[in-house]
Amino acid sequence: MGYNSDGIKSITMKILLTGANGFLGKSIEEEMSKKNKLYGLSRTTGEYKISLENEIPYFNQNFDLVIHAAGKAHSVPKTDAEKQEFHQVNVVGTENLLKGLENSGIPAQFVFISSVAVYGQETGIAISEDFLLDAKDAYGLSKIKAEKVILEWCQKNNVICTILRLPLLVGPNPPGNLGAMIKAINKGYYFNIGGGFAKKSMVLTEDVAKIIPVVSKLGGVFNLTDGNHPSFKELSNILAINRKKNKPLNMPLFMAKGLGFIGNLIGDEFPINTNKVNKITSDLIFDDSKARELLNWKPESVLDYLKREKLS
Repeated sequence: MGYNSDGIKSITMKILLTGANGFLGKSIEEEMSKKNKLYGLSRTTGEYKISLENEIPYFNQNFDLVIHAAGKAHSVPKTDAEKQEFHQVNVVGTENLLKGLENSGIPAQFVFISSVAVYGQETGIAISEDFLLDAKDAYGLSKIKAEKVILEWCQKNNVICTILRLPLLVGPNPPGNLGAMIKAINKGYYFNIGGGFAKKSMVLTEDVAKIIPVVSKLGGVFNLTDGNHPSFKELSNILAINRKKNKPLNMPLFMAKGLGFIGNLIGDEFPINTNKVNKITSDLIFDDSKARELLNWKPESVLDYLKREKLS
């Protein structure tokens, strides 16, 4: 127990963070450890070095808040075994975590880092939390199942439950599609398709981390975005400028569709297909008005962040 700036006693929370060594986990750890005692869980670092998909953890203490950010993402499964791995990590891993918490003590609050992938949409505008969970892919399905397991467990054990459905995450050393874009821009072979006008929802890792102390006390399901939904052209231009690279060139849509058709015939060895072309050239925007109304969610624009930060 410590004291705040007014000399009043403040309670230090004991927090368990899974996925502490991950892209988002590092931002959450930095934010939540400022005023609390944080215990990290990951495969390689932290107080608990555990692969949740393989074992039920044993905790030496109970926790006030659990933030479950561990999970498998950023890959497209090509075999049944790879598809099963999403279930094993994201669903079985979650079930094992909850069993471990039952043995050590039920937390008062639980926050689950989910994904907008649960909606199963590749195009759309103003997709809200009430939208049908219609994912068909292995990743989206595993997140839907994990959400259901957590919601039922929290209801059964009277735990305040928060689910954060996140779009593309932006921050230092980003993985996934943004990391691939940065790499391509650095090497000079990135280009936009059809003008790069398609808009996508994004959010900063540090803004997600900052809202957790607020939302964890209330509970609920929330989409989080920066509210601006940058286009590929806006994003790639800023990334090129702050790297002193030429602005990316543009591939006409008809040419991209032709290459996509060739990719359909060749298969996975080809870098593009019709589905990828459609995804790249379609808006995919999620509605975060619920968070703005209930949480006073006021995130920074991703583009403003990128203008002042040079991501690796």
